[in-house]
Amino acid sequence: MAVSYRLGRAAIAFTAVLLFSFGSVAASHIEDQAEQFFRSGHTNNWAVLVCTSRFWFNYRHVANTLSVYRSVKRLGIPDSHIVLMLADDMACNPRNPKPATVFSHKNMELNVYGDDVEVDYRSYEVTVENFLRVLTGRIPPSTPRSKRLLSDDRSNILIYMTGHGGNGFLKFQDSEEITNIELADAFEQMWQKRRYNELLFIIDTCQGASMYERFYSPNIMALASSQVGEDSLSHQPDPAIGVHLMDRYTFYVLEFLEEINPASQTNMNDLFQVCPKSLCVSTPGHRTDLFQRDPKNVLITDFFGSVRKVEITTETINLQQDSEIMESSYKEDEMDEELMEPLKYAEQLPVAQIIHQKPKLKDWHPPGGFILGLWALIIMVFFKTYGIKHMKFIF
Repeated sequence: MAVSYRLGRAAIAFTAVLLFSFGSVAASHIEDQAEQFFRSGHTNNWAVLVCTSRFWFNYRHVANTLSVYRSVKRLGIPDSHIVLMLADDMACNPRNPKPATVFSHKNMELNVYGDDVEVDYRSYEVTVENFLRVLTGRIPPSTPRSKRLLSDDRSNILIYMTGHGGNGFLKFQDSEEITNIELADAFEQMWQKRRYNELLFIIDTCQGASMYERFYSPNIMALASSQVGEDSLSHQPDPAIGVHLMDRYTFYVLEFLEEINPASQTNMNDLFQVCPKSLCVSTPGHRTDLFQRDPKNVLITDFFGSVRKVEITTETINLQQDSEIMESSYKEDEMDEELMEPLKYAEQLPVAQIIHQKPKLKDWHPPGGFILGLWALIIMVFFKTYGIKHMKFIF
């Protein structure tokens, strides 16, 4: 009996140890999952998309920017967190054979200028000064919310730029340019003012790698379509439209993004490989030395998506409200609705009824030509009957 009693106690103790160890493993696994979930450290996403070129032959630059705009919206970044800058309106250009459209694929397969495109800066508003003011937050108080970059130190920001450039500069509107030093200083101001957590900079232009050479602020990852001394080439010529529809680098980046969904685990290392020299002709480049995290641990959706984060708290929050309070508030809302006068619109019907209703019969009025003809007939009969000598009795 004593031996069996000791064996039973030993078994109970062993089971307790196993349960404790399994509990510890489960708790550590949950902690690892939570740490992985919050590893990027950001709570919101923003995108600044800039096309710096004007004129019809730069159609591809507008298509580049609108295609990136379409991708980030599809992955979850709302228009309220996107600043879209287009230097020209190709959709309304007189040379456009298909008005109100901008296509990014040949044979007019994909229209990236849909009904829900919200352009924040257009035409001559796209200047170096306005771009730098958006980044640094140095804008007039009267500037509407849609034209502001309202980011903070928990924001991951995607900045995409396309246009014509050279060694250390990018042209704006063929009238001014921004240098790599000015861009680097703007990013430093953003860091000092705690306007970003991590920043992804992508540029598609000739000698694009020269634009990120002078960066010195932390937590910046940069990609470019070409190295110093190389041209960034166009892609997808369309005879019907008469121009190239996109640039090669942006085309293959967007082809890669089409396979991404908000739950994808694809990382930035995969993005680095999307356009080898055999496809782009130029040599794409990237810079990661300023970035604190390993690119293989950085998800594509950390910048191109908008995964909503949660804040962990140890406090207990009671979400249940007193039923009496809810009923009283409901009654007050009903009384307010009764006191409010309904909006009145003169003779307005629902759209379905307006479409299918019969046209209203109008009162008949003789046309103007009929009246003139009748007067002419009366005058002719008068002349034939009385002659011209009786005209003095009329006038």
